[in-house]
Amino acid sequence: MPELPEVETVRDGLDRFVVGSVVRRVEVLRGYSVRRHEGGSLDFAGRLTGRRLAAAVRRGKFLWLPLSDDDGPGAPAAPAGPPAGLPGEALLAHLGMSGQLLVRGGESADDWRHPHLRVRLHLEGAPLIDGTPAHYLDFVDQRTFGHLSVQDLVPDDEALPGGPASPAGSALPDHPSLPAGLGSDLPLLPEPVAHIARDLLDPYVDRAEVARRVRRRRTQIKRALLDQTLVSGVGNIYADEALWRAGVHGRRPTERMRQADALRVLDAATEVMREALGHGGTSFDALYVNVNGESGYFERSLNVYGREGEPCRRCGTEVRREQFMNRSSYYCPRCQRAPRS
Repeated sequence: MPELPEVETVRDGLDRFVVGSVVRRVEVLRGYSVRRHEGGSLDFAGRLTGRRLAAAVRRGKFLWLPLSDDDGPGAPAAPAGPPAGLPGEALLAHLGMSGQLLVRGGESADDWRHPHLRVRLHLEGAPLIDGTPAHYLDFVDQRTFGHLSVQDLVPDDEALPGGPASPAGSALPDHPSLPAGLGSDLPLLPEPVAHIARDLLDPYVDRAEVARRVRRRRTQIKRALLDQTLVSGVGNIYADEALWRAGVHGRRPTERMRQADALRVLDAATEVMREALGHGGTSFDALYVNVNGESGYFERSLNVYGREGEPCRRCGTEVRREQFMNRSSYYCPRCQRAPRS
């Protein structure tokens, strides 16, 4: 499943190639892919048609594109989205296991359709790609766990202990004007994302408070890393990589961890995701690609994930695999001592 670096790679591509364009027509080829949209396929298409994609925003693994009205010829290429009436609407995307958002340029793109194309947005006025504007934004999903929907934006009511002071002229009364996600200055996010915590690449995340929340949970550290209400964006691959870097076993009880140990794990997770982002994410097959259809290659730098039986890159001990929540955990038994039962 795409994790934060993969989703951020897609967000960056959308920001460069489709933000500012107007949706002129919507094709829903499979209704199940818009199952989270309350009004169904026809309402989904109607709510998007004639709207401008104002920004590309991400929190954790969720992506959304705030919508604004098309002001016609001469309108700014990338309007900021709401503020006038606040809060507004957004096109929300969750990639699930195999979802892809692919940008297609040129009239001839309509001659070839991906076999797993589920939704196509016909665009007008997009930025140029190699001299050609994007004509389509395709949602492709082989396993159909992903989904698109148009959702209301709501204020981000997250408390931010120790965070920066609210700037003057806050967009919402009595609400800190802090961006709710990377890619927008608005303190607004889609309602289904309201329960998702900030991620470790968010400049406004309070790392010390996240570590304290982790230690207050009576659980195991890997389970805590995967809890999107504690910290978002970390999935199975990067959790294993972060724990290996921090020298912590995934089954270590969080309530027995010192603050410094919890912070070390969070710092390791931040580090590994920054590196993965620099490589365009991790891809083991053709299911994860960026908006141009290119795969990330961070898998070449993985230290434990998927390396069962191979020597640990740090100490040479054989990497082991164990079952974890219907998935697998990979670890070095020497670098990451298992906790006593």
